[in-house]
Amino acid sequence: MTNNCSAPTVWLSTGIDYYKFTMSQLQYEHHRNRQVRFALTNRGSERIADLVTVEVLQERLTAVQARGFCAAELAYLAGLQSRAGAPIFSQDYLSFLATARLPDVHVDRVDGDLVVWSVGAWPIVTFWETVVMSIVNECYFTALQAQTGRALQAEGDARLAAKIAVLQRHPDIKIVDFGTRRRYSAAWQFHVLQQLQMHCPTQLVGTSNVAYAHDFGLKPIGTYAHEMPMVYAALAPHVPGAVRAAHQQFMRDWYARYGADLAIGLTDTFGTERFFADFDRTQALHWRGLRHDSGEPIAFAERVIAFYELHGIDPLTKTIVFSDNLTIDRIVALHDRFAGRIQLVYGWGTTLMNDLGVPALNIVMKTTHADGQPTVKLSDHAGKQSGPSEQIARYQHEYFANPEQS
Repeated sequence: MTNNCSAPTVWLSTGIDYYKFTMSQLQYEHHRNRQVRFALTNRGSERIADLVTVEVLQERLTAVQARGFCAAELAYLAGLQSRAGAPIFSQDYLSFLATARLPDVHVDRVDGDLVVWSVGAWPIVTFWETVVMSIVNECYFTALQAQTGRALQAEGDARLAAKIAVLQRHPDIKIVDFGTRRRYSAAWQFHVLQQLQMHCPTQLVGTSNVAYAHDFGLKPIGTYAHEMPMVYAALAPHVPGAVRAAHQQFMRDWYARYGADLAIGLTDTFGTERFFADFDRTQALHWRGLRHDSGEPIAFAERVIAFYELHGIDPLTKTIVFSDNLTIDRIVALHDRFAGRIQLVYGWGTTLMNDLGVPALNIVMKTTHADGQPTVKLSDHAGKQSGPSEQIARYQHEYFANPEQS
């Protein structure tokens, strides 16, 4: 990516979440030459191709590919520090970003809908995930509004005002904007953040969107996503126990790089049961908390609290980040049940940034291959499982035949 963007904070059309940078740096330091494939999947019933053409989407993505990161953006990243005052991003990594170029991205129409994919070196192809998803959404909903002529923003403002009123009645609820990937548009995300910062300034504790963290003076928040253990596992040898060992190696690499600051474990890549089979007391003491992203949230939180108590750890020293399918009613219900028992943060995405009276797209862009090997995600929810069936079976048999054995 060349340093040729025309505005001081373009951030690839404001479509990058902070966890893309934290993951990319670790990828650069440990696996910089690994070739990884990302592909967009539409898990919903609304077809993107009904409103967006291959040509329109390809043009938008190609324009983003040419922009690169500006000096001001890299300077912002260079100024981010850990709690101990150390730079989060190394100068070597920032120099890599200054000259790296996003790999080509391809848009096709297959079986009546659009598919988007890209292959490239892991530390740079990773950025396409949130960029592609945010642009697909914006193209789709811009076309939808033009087709219907409905005043969607007015409906969105009414719904947002209702959410803000609920938040104001529960001032101890802390939220983080996790909505970049599935937002209605960049302008709408900016507007929602403006309203939250105006009306709930102490409750909005950060945003995953790096551009808007910069613009609003918010804390950029994010750690890692499923792609990290998925790719580590795909790169592991095909021998019994290798996937399990790869997941643990990733956990060690992550903690060695970022320490407790970014130590929020994502439990469901290969299933929460299997995660807890390996997450020992030493890790539980060091890692700040855990993130819920699939499965039943109340059962998850009860299990997390019980796990800490079993190991003699005060749950109030740890955090749960809820981030799966949150609504304002679910947030309040979870808070009513668990406040005062463990620290709580709500990573609020789709229904915060895309609730304007029309169905949101249910899209994801995930890794499908690493150095030609297919990736697998098992999850705690069957609808979020991914990978070839024979590889899913191999993972379950070779790694998880008896998950309670350590």
